[in-house]
Amino acid sequence: MTHVVHPYSHRLGIIRDWKSRWFAADRKKYREFLKCDLSLREHLEKKLRGFHVSAIETERGEKKLRIIIKTARPGLIIGKSGEGADRLRKEIVLFIKGLKFSLPPELKVDIEEVRSPESNAAIVAQMVADGIEKRMPFRRVMKQTIDKVMANRQVLGVKVYLTGRLGGAEMGREEELKKGRIPLQTFRADIDFAREKAHMTYGVIGIKVWIYRGEIFEKEK
Repeated sequence: MTHVVHPYSHRLGIIRDWKSRWFAADRKKYREFLKCDLSLREHLEKKLRGFHVSAIETERGEKKLRIIIKTARPGLIIGKSGEGADRLRKEIVLFIKGLKFSLPPELKVDIEEVRSPESNAAIVAQMVADGIEKRMPFRRVMKQTIDKVMANRQVLGVKVYLTGRLGGAEMGREEELKKGRIPLQTFRADIDFAREKAHMTYGVIGIKVWIYRGEIFEKEK
């Protein structure tokens, strides 16, 4: 029997870094910090759906909490003269207080732009979900997305996998489309992986995307 491992966790400490980074954090508050980070990430992912967010990372110090939002549409989140970013920061403060977690004296929200959205698995998965939710034929959505991704110079391989009641069929099924190569067992292979859901009237369609962007060697790191 094979053991399926998440491509991101498979490469942690080799070519990937943790999405939550704590510096000199209080060990006694480990449970609280972990629960706070997970709840915050889940809340922001729901709130910022449609803004093409690729990752939400947190950095904790003794008196500081920094939230990094990586998105392909930073202008939509920041808003006119930074109003959107200020509103988001206030909402985060209220959310942390509402869960009765301890709020650090300094809270910073950084919004970073994703330079190449077509080579980012999370954004590509959201693009597929958007197409399916607009009732476009799923095979056309898959093919167009794969062609768009492969047009990028960085990308050497892509795989899109759909599961559920595709096309509104009575019975759920699986559909897969692949172009190029995806070496999942090579640790230095820069494979980006993401899961997404397309919410339809007849149920949820699961989406998985793998994108292979070449190999990372020590010198390049």
